[in-house]
Amino acid sequence: MATTRARLVATHVPREPEGVVLVLHGGASRTEQAMVSPTQLSVLRMVPVAARIARAGGRRLAVYRLLNSHRGWDSSTTPVMDVAWALDEVARSLGPLPTALVGHSLGGRAALLAADRPGVRSAVALNPWLYPSDGVDLSGRQVLFVHGTDDRVASPERAAAVARRLSATARVGFVAVPGGRHAMLRHGRTFERYAAEFVGATLLGTEPTSAAVTAVLAGEAFTEA
Repeated sequence: MATTRARLVATHVPREPEGVVLVLHGGASRTEQAMVSPTQLSVLRMVPVAARIARAGGRRLAVYRLLNSHRGWDSSTTPVMDVAWALDEVARSLGPLPTALVGHSLGGRAALLAADRPGVRSAVALNPWLYPSDGVDLSGRQVLFVHGTDDRVASPERAAAVARRLSATARVGFVAVPGGRHAMLRHGRTFERYAAEFVGATLLGTEPTSAAVTAVLAGEAFTEA
């Protein structure tokens, strides 16, 4: 079997960015080491998220989408390894810059578990699919969970429990989106807006306009959209 490689897709790269955002897709494995297609739904879901972040960041943020080396998550090659590769690639290209990781579903899990890498300042997990035991020391980081209350694929309760565990070392906020489902098709703009506002605030110091993100940044651990 041919070796597949992770790929970076640039959404927006200004001449002199002040920060970097990596946007991470989800997607369960269908066959062993199945390749990631740029047209699979889990990848396409992150296109508007990346675009919203790029618009909000203007000339100040470089935004990339990461296409993983293969679908799903296994013990030999995980999305966390792909994130580590992507961070190294971006650092070689742009130099050391404060970075945010934004992921959906399994990409949300990867964002959280890779956020201890040097240079990562913040992470956003959108409807993250998590194990109850997931945890990592994220001292000095800021973390945002945004989870739909009607998600039947990734448990909001499990995500909230992991958020509480991570709050032992990091500044963590959890926003519940009433009626939100896993695919983020319903209330999609809410998920996109919160991700963009949180990234802008943690990387650039910009002021959020939504009450939910404002509350999280003020120290409110659990709030509602």
